[in-house]
Amino acid sequence: MEKLYTAEVTATGGRDGHIKSSDGILDFELRKPKELGGQGGATNPEELFAAAWGPCYLGALGSVAEREGVDISEANVKVLVSFNKDGNSFVLSADLDVHIPGISHEEAQALADKAHRACPYSKAVKGNIEVRVTAV
Repeated sequence: MEKLYTAEVTATGGRDGHIKSSDGILDFELRKPKELGGQGGATNPEELFAAAWGPCYLGALGSVAEREGVDISEANVKVLVSFNKDGNSFVLSADLDVHIPGISHEEAQALADKAHRACPYSKAVKGNIEVRVTAV
């Protein structure tokens, strides 16, 4: 494996804390969402994970679509990352709702599934969290 890029982010304070990237581009407070008993009003780890996964997934979708000669320039993905209680522990789950205009639902679902198999974020969570990928 050849390392091409490494992101560096320092987190302090946990879910009610702060994150800052080494280049200073990310620099903001984190707050536990109201739904988890927090005060809300700032981003949280689940939003950050969804925000990172979406563009990565669309990059994979673009690669897959280009090989198949499909225009996905108007495509988008809504990534929902959920924080769940499972017995005495907590787990994440995710839904990727993929919209690819101009092709049939079946073609869109096939491309969405191929992109999910190719996306580095999707590969990172494979077998670790429940993920649903749906062409909408």
